[in-house]
Amino acid sequence: MRDRARAALRRLRRLERREMRDLRAWLETTSAVVHVSALLFVPLLVALVTYLSMQLEELSFLLFPPLAAGSYTLFTDPKGKYASPVRFVGGLTVGAVCGLIAATASDLLLPGASAGALEAIPFEAALATLLAGAVTWLFSVEEPSAYSAALLGLLVPRGQRVTFVVTVLGASLLVAGVFLLWRRNVYERRAQFLYHSLHGDDHVLVPLRGRRPDATAMLAARLAAAHDAGKVVLLDLVDGSERATAERTRLAADGAVRLPTDVEGEPAAEGDDEVAAAVDAIEKRARDIETKAGVPCQVVVADAGGDVSATIREAARRTNCDLVAAPYEARHGKLAGWIRDLFRADVDVLVHRSAGDRRGWRRILVPVRSTSDVAHSMVDFAQRLAGQSGRVSVATCVRSDASRRRAEEMLADLVDPFDAPIETRVARASIESFLTDEADRYDLVFMGASRDRSAASRLIAPPTFERIRDLDADVAVVDRR
Repeated sequence: MRDRARAALRRLRRLERREMRDLRAWLETTSAVVHVSALLFVPLLVALVTYLSMQLEELSFLLFPPLAAGSYTLFTDPKGKYASPVRFVGGLTVGAVCGLIAATASDLLLPGASAGALEAIPFEAALATLLAGAVTWLFSVEEPSAYSAALLGLLVPRGQRVTFVVTVLGASLLVAGVFLLWRRNVYERRAQFLYHSLHGDDHVLVPLRGRRPDATAMLAARLAAAHDAGKVVLLDLVDGSERATAERTRLAADGAVRLPTDVEGEPAAEGDDEVAAAVDAIEKRARDIETKAGVPCQVVVADAGGDVSATIREAARRTNCDLVAAPYEARHGKLAGWIRDLFRADVDVLVHRSAGDRRGWRRILVPVRSTSDVAHSMVDFAQRLAGQSGRVSVATCVRSDASRRRAEEMLADLVDPFDAPIETRVARASIESFLTDEADRYDLVFMGASRDRSAASRLIAPPTFERIRDLDADVAVVDRR
């Protein structure tokens, strides 16, 4: 019974972690940040103005509709045409002034046609609308809310019309001030608060496997070097606990991190040439990384027998690494099983497929399908590798020109939080043909692991990185926990 309870508790904890991860991933999209902000700030601002209206009798409740509509426009499209505080304040105020002029003209020209309280006549409604359209166009403060402010101003009693204009100006200035603070301190800096990839992934574990592990280790070092606290840990996976213990013994004097094993072996003799050669080789790799990338490099040794993925995860946990950068390995055209297990584990993973044993990556292509936590991570990694002198291109593929505008907006949202200039491209082509045609212009292509696809979708079409194998550029497959 106790075992069942513990198992149920573990499942609940996994479910909670998965839900929190999904929530974090959702919040890392610009559209989510914008809509959540609109849901929070617009009601709070309306509540504040309502409170002020209760304290000041001169503050008319008629300003609420245009104020709420304008506020929503500001917060839901902070980079759009109408997201200008000057346009917002000017449009609402000009609209209220136009309503005042129309109501005054109606009183002078048609003194006997005035309607009752909270009513307007066709003449003044038409004149207010005409004036609002003409003035906002003339002064380039086209604001949809100006029309509602102009029409609502007609409903204000004669003695309160000037006060209505003043309160519209004051309330709109209040909203515009809050919007400016939010845009400068929250929206434009959202990468610092929300995007996990920009805070972590600076301690990188590199399992030394495959044909070109040195290229992967250098890529990991370049990523880690972008952060002041970055470090690289080289994981030497050997066959047998005795060999692992022998290498650890020889590395101990250099301050290497040790991983305990279940079976303790006898230390190797001083004349063990094979162990000495292996230790010298991995220490040379560590020195090269420290010299060329300028980042601290540690070495650990572990027995590769049994579950390779579990060994790598345990090494990452014990060395406090938040990213595993693994060389690409395939079996029968598909990813090796231990890499697939890493993708399913609770750790960030980058799988590097080296095409020409490069050690520098300045021209980088990042194809994406949508804004997501993985997409943000790929752009962040690309920026780290390219540096100030490199070039990063973020691209997406569409099936028709009708989807181009939406794709351009999606790419703009994705790259907006990053300071450095990033090229965006929309191609009307399949992802396979696009990469085949364009990859030779780049040193590295980032791809997502596509773990959000269903099993049926994967059965019909394998992930892009498995379908495209003969690119001239390196490929890095990224997965986020």
